[in-house]
Amino acid sequence: MALPASCRLFLTQRVCGRELLCEGARRFSVSSWSPCRAHASHRPLSVVSQLSQQLSASQGRRSFRFCGNAGNAMCWTEQSRTGRSGYQQRGVALWSALAFSIFGSTDERTEAQKTEDEIILLLKKAKYSMMLGELDAANVFLHKAVRLAHQSHNNDAIIYTYSLMANLAFVQGQLDNAEKLFKAAMSFMLSGGTPQDDNAVIEMSLKLASIYATQNKNELAEHGFQFCTESLEAKIEKHKELPPDTVSEEERKDTRLLLGLSLDSRARYLAASHRLSGACRDYRHALQICQEEQGESHPQTLVLMSDLATVLDLQGKHDEALAQVKKAVELGQAAGHPDLHVLLGNMAGILMHKGEFEESIKLYEEALTLARTAGDMEAVEQLEEGLKELNRRKEEQNRSTTDDPAAEE
Repeated sequence: MALPASCRLFLTQRVCGRELLCEGARRFSVSSWSPCRAHASHRPLSVVSQLSQQLSASQGRRSFRFCGNAGNAMCWTEQSRTGRSGYQQRGVALWSALAFSIFGSTDERTEAQKTEDEIILLLKKAKYSMMLGELDAANVFLHKAVRLAHQSHNNDAIIYTYSLMANLAFVQGQLDNAEKLFKAAMSFMLSGGTPQDDNAVIEMSLKLASIYATQNKNELAEHGFQFCTESLEAKIEKHKELPPDTVSEEERKDTRLLLGLSLDSRARYLAASHRLSGACRDYRHALQICQEEQGESHPQTLVLMSDLATVLDLQGKHDEALAQVKKAVELGQAAGHPDLHVLLGNMAGILMHKGEFEESIKLYEEALTLARTAGDMEAVEQLEEGLKELNRRKEEQNRSTTDDPAAEE
């Protein structure tokens, strides 16, 4: 029982939700590629950044975007396009926005600009409420923001707010509502001229595919995963044919990481459907991308190693599985991985399946100590279940040996 739960049960389902709330219009992290814990070293690929690029390219329009990570959720950058000096940027904190509204300003802002400022303030309040875990309050602020965005015909704000609302609905388990909101955001993007193979569109499509997978709408899920992977693979091949200066290094890396995330998501779906060969193929490809782009010691690389080991173990390839997870544990120990207990638990499960019970017990106990220290009660529960399974297997082995003395000889 401990092994099939793997680190995805300990890590991804819970933490993805936290990242969705903290990062807003993105998700699945490529911190993210991060379907794992939010780390400062993770580099999120977000719909917000895509929208910001589109906004920045617009003449005579002001734009806003979220910058930083969950620990810096109040950091925003407001950009203005002026005829004299180009882009002017300044950081805006919540208190400064409030002070601005109280004391006024000497500039002559238009009504549209004032409305946009109000939308920005509502979105800040929503994000702050998310950080505090006050999801109902966040929902109220988001509904007010999207209403103003519609009234002012601010499509960029509509897309961004719908994305936040969709992520919030997803975290709250309101999958039907999340589906509608993601579709609404995508509709506005596509009608506004965003290409179908834009990373932001593909990322939302991936979220929809994950929703369909959760709802057991298998045909829609498989079509969604296929669209994401094939679109990104074609885009990467297209990038190779273009002159070097045509595509930025950031876009190239983001596209590859999003492909890795898509493969990772499909691998989990295939594994849950007991299609282990396909899951193993996708995990290997995702792991290769993550190693090349993020490095071998990156937290997501270690998670993928562990997940690949899980699938290999389920296929009966215990030796290869042990080699994979052992490497992940060693790298995790060297790098101080915050979820080392998850990796140790998976290694303990593989050793149990190999019949190496004594070594398995040691790792389970070490993992339990680390999990309790980290306050990770979900992991504690799963590790305890793993120990119960281990004890059951030991008792069966002992009974078998007692019943068959010749076997003991």
